[in-house]
Amino acid sequence: MAAFTANSSDKRLNATLSLEAPVTSVRLISAERARMLSSMGIHSVRDLLSHYPRRYIDLSSVQSTQSAMHGQMCSVEGIIKDIKLKRPKPNLPIVEITLTDEFGFMMITAFRQPWLAKQLSAGMRVVVAGLVRFEYGAKRMANPYIEVLSESSSDSKSVGSIIPVHPATEKLSAANMRRIISNALEMTEGIYDPFPMEFRAKYGYMSRGRAIKNIHFPNTMSDMKAARARLTYDELLLLELYLMSNASMRAVGKKPFAHVYPPDTLDEQPVGECVLKLKENLPFALTQDQKQALHEIAKVMAAPKCANHMVLGDVGTGKTVLCAFAFASAKDNGCQSMFMVPTEVLCEQHAKTFASLFEGTGFKFEVLSGSTPDDKRKQIIQGFASGQIDGLIGTHALLEDDVVPHKLSLAVIDEQQRFGVEQRAKLLSKTSLCDEDLICDALYLTATPIPRSLALAIYGNLSLSYLHQKPHDSIKRTTQVFSKGERLSAYEAAGEQLEAGRQVYVVCPLIGKSTKERDALSKETRNAEGQDDEENQGLIISIEDEGDFKDDDVAAAESLCDMLSKTTFSGYEVALLHGRMRPSDKHDIMEKFRKGKIDVLVSTTVIEVGVDVPNASVMIIEDADRFGLSQLHQLRGRVGRGEHEGFVYLISASASDKAIERLSAMEKTDDGFELAEFDLSLRREGDILGNRQSGMSALKLVNIIRDKDLIEAARSDAASILDKDPFLKSEEYRLLGYEMHTVYKDELSVMGG
Repeated sequence: MAAFTANSSDKRLNATLSLEAPVTSVRLISAERARMLSSMGIHSVRDLLSHYPRRYIDLSSVQSTQSAMHGQMCSVEGIIKDIKLKRPKPNLPIVEITLTDEFGFMMITAFRQPWLAKQLSAGMRVVVAGLVRFEYGAKRMANPYIEVLSESSSDSKSVGSIIPVHPATEKLSAANMRRIISNALEMTEGIYDPFPMEFRAKYGYMSRGRAIKNIHFPNTMSDMKAARARLTYDELLLLELYLMSNASMRAVGKKPFAHVYPPDTLDEQPVGECVLKLKENLPFALTQDQKQALHEIAKVMAAPKCANHMVLGDVGTGKTVLCAFAFASAKDNGCQSMFMVPTEVLCEQHAKTFASLFEGTGFKFEVLSGSTPDDKRKQIIQGFASGQIDGLIGTHALLEDDVVPHKLSLAVIDEQQRFGVEQRAKLLSKTSLCDEDLICDALYLTATPIPRSLALAIYGNLSLSYLHQKPHDSIKRTTQVFSKGERLSAYEAAGEQLEAGRQVYVVCPLIGKSTKERDALSKETRNAEGQDDEENQGLIISIEDEGDFKDDDVAAAESLCDMLSKTTFSGYEVALLHGRMRPSDKHDIMEKFRKGKIDVLVSTTVIEVGVDVPNASVMIIEDADRFGLSQLHQLRGRVGRGEHEGFVYLISASASDKAIERLSAMEKTDDGFELAEFDLSLRREGDILGNRQSGMSALKLVNIIRDKDLIEAARSDAASILDKDPFLKSEEYRLLGYEMHTVYKDELSVMGG
């Protein structure tokens, strides 16, 4: 609010500031209604005005019972002739409504909405909106939106040509939501537009106040679309400004490294001795993707500002090699590097790769983890502090206060989404321990396949490189989808591979306490919104790490493991891995599996990304429909990593056509980014990322697939604005700065990375 200094009589100022007022300041919102709104995440007037309609009923194109066609989404107006409440099952109340007009009738069926029998009665004029089906000799709608049309209604917004349908609850109807949102609009009439005129003119956008009004109560659907476009751009520009500003906060008052010898493979670029020797040690030729990524990494590391760069590469595309070149560049500049990874298994695996790549280069590195013996740990810490050790690979152990570098110029974080914001920030701050005026370059690696549009939206503070190609010809890997009734075929195929000396993974996403709660919540939400439960079978969950299974019912996993060891795989060594095990026990199990002492590994946790067991050729994933495609793709990357063909069998208990269609995509392509794009077209980005990504909660209108071009434009515009005014304090941008700080007030103070 400090951005404004006008006197209190300024109506536009008061209207703008009222956006942050509590919802109780809006007419018709009592303390009880405020509690209902709070349960929906609505606390302020701003929250209320960004509670956008989920659909609209266009009364200007209402169909009759005769003209409404099978398979068509439409609105039909008529009179209720009859209404009945039935209970064919104790937990399945059904309201049946006979809707009539001058041309005929239509049957309306409302599942699990018994309150409609009290709210509606014969003789009422209503409009229903939904999907028309012709079944059992009549046209029908299942769980449509129902709006009472009464001439005496005090809801003036209902008698217009377009009725907005806002997300509501049983106790706070859509009609009530319209009334209180209308009051909020009156309260905020004349608000300032924080977005500079140059951008509004550039894209032909309407003013912000007009856009907010038109998205809630449009006169035409064209007005609604124009309003949505403007407000979608607002969301994206604010997000990109937030991300870029957050990243720049890391560098405030600090001096960045400008690496003289960039880790580039192009002949015309100067390189140092360590980089040259590393090139000679490469066991394969770099792909064009890797060369391009190295060029991009070189550019950001050589720039006179701190690098914030992410490499997104599918499984097996060679991200670790890029990290090695960056390490070698830091070495050639007389500096050190740190590489933080999420698990000890990955630590040791990266160390094995580095040992081969850096042989004879003079580069000295060590591994530091929770299991490092005390005497060894002391030597490593002393060597790193003195500069005798050039690089450290480690887990969270790198974050300990006594781990102090001599001259740190590069920090690399693998699978950064598995570390908290504070953890990432602490690693990056290690440079200041040796010189408080310096700031290191940051490089992030991820095997999570994220389409460019989504990556730009959630990682707008980072420059990006993509790896699609694999450095060498990979062994063939096939994926098949089986129903529960066909699962025996999958286990028989796994048995054949075991007989040939191969190893097998069995992954089972068992339903634990947290997942049951999500199931119940999902069901309650569907019922409140009147969705057909039969069309929403199965709850896709985003599984990223073992924390997602901390409440698993491990007894069921133990039962499966016991059954497999006594029957299906009775002649083989079968072991169980789950989230409740001690880290040391999990490590021991994985080590035995990697060394071939365990033939079948039954796991309720996600097997670490990057774990390399070349002899593992089969993966069976039970209840695969509960995973997102990106997670399934990462899982199947664990097989087919050696000289043997890999086989992945996805077992689905769902009878939903959509679930089967989604899983079938796994059979058709092995490109993780293509699968992620497809997954995004079916699900919200929050489902894929687990809603853990900073800033994403503010995106209410953005569709990552549909709004690709708008994301690119907003990112470019944000960069342009911050180049002119990094702190958004000028007269031109101060309103925009106020808006960004207000929307992201709970997140902007946290250092990003």
